[in-house]
Amino acid sequence: MASRFKAVFYTFLVLISLSSMANAASHPRLNLFRNCKFDKIFQFGDSLSDTGNLVHERPFDISRRLPYGITYNHPTGRYSNGLIMIDYIALVAGLPLLSPYEGRSGHFRHGINFAVAGATALPVETLASKNIHGGRTSSSLDVQLRWMSEYLSSYCKTDYDCRDKLKNSLFMMGEVGGNDYNYALFGGKTIEEVKNLVPEVVQVIMEATRQVIKLGARKIVIPGNLPIGCVPSYLTMFQGNSTFDENHCLKEYNEFSVYHNRQLRGAIEELKKENPGVTIVYGDLYGALQWVFSRATHLGFDPNSLQKACCGSGGDYNFSFTRICGFPGVAMCSNPNKRISWDGVHLTEQANRYMATRLISNMAPMLQCQAS
Repeated sequence: MASRFKAVFYTFLVLISLSSMANAASHPRLNLFRNCKFDKIFQFGDSLSDTGNLVHERPFDISRRLPYGITYNHPTGRYSNGLIMIDYIALVAGLPLLSPYEGRSGHFRHGINFAVAGATALPVETLASKNIHGGRTSSSLDVQLRWMSEYLSSYCKTDYDCRDKLKNSLFMMGEVGGNDYNYALFGGKTIEEVKNLVPEVVQVIMEATRQVIKLGARKIVIPGNLPIGCVPSYLTMFQGNSTFDENHCLKEYNEFSVYHNRQLRGAIEELKKENPGVTIVYGDLYGALQWVFSRATHLGFDPNSLQKACCGSGGDYNFSFTRICGFPGVAMCSNPNKRISWDGVHLTEQANRYMATRLISNMAPMLQCQAS
């Protein structure tokens, strides 16, 4: 009962937020997305999308205590001060917020969130064989797919029944893969070394997508990587050995994200040729965040703190690897709505809100939903 109340409460607050947010030009795209009439959403990925899976694996994780969730005075395992992108996507689709799979007590009638904070595209054993470590979970993409199969084995009677039940579902295949690169780069590998990892990461994402297609998926979004050179943790770690672009982001690291996204988009085009009856859309997270930066002042963000974390400690970007948000004595800014970065790694609710709206506006026409 308590969890249902919280979901209704969040929905009420976010609907108010959405109604006051989008300008008139963006409404037709939001309406077009609603016209898809999705009855379920299945989300895979990492902390950009996790709505509470990791806290079931690690009950004392920082995302389970304030100031995470401070907007609603209730931490939920989301890595933000409030809601995240998938929350807004679900609400614009007219669906409730997705329950985390590992919660088990959640209601899965309208979909499931399999994403786990810290998750990688490649299995942790594969990364370890490449001397890449640092993950807080072993629930990589292959594990999340296994959860999906286990769920469907009890939800569907036959393969045909599954395809029928999933025909109006939206599958969000990430973002995933970012942590593979994070662990490698923060572990001391060079950008050129990590580029060698990209084809393998992309291949794993494509194979995962093929699996959900076999299970019955017909509408799929595959998000790309964020411009990591704009993230405070990257700026803190690598500002001494990189050049800056016009948004004061690390140029070489953003170029790496572009490299990954280019490889991913090429693989998506090939996958679309293999599956002409399936709608597969690239989710441009990179472009969405660049759009937020380019219009930051207009959107209400503080132009003097665009790269500074709201919750953090010290340095040029209010981020420290040893005193992170959620640690005792680590303060948060007075108004998270004025910041893009929440904790130096993840976005504030306000940034997630604009990111989701931009993402929906871009992908709605490509999902080929019928206008009402």
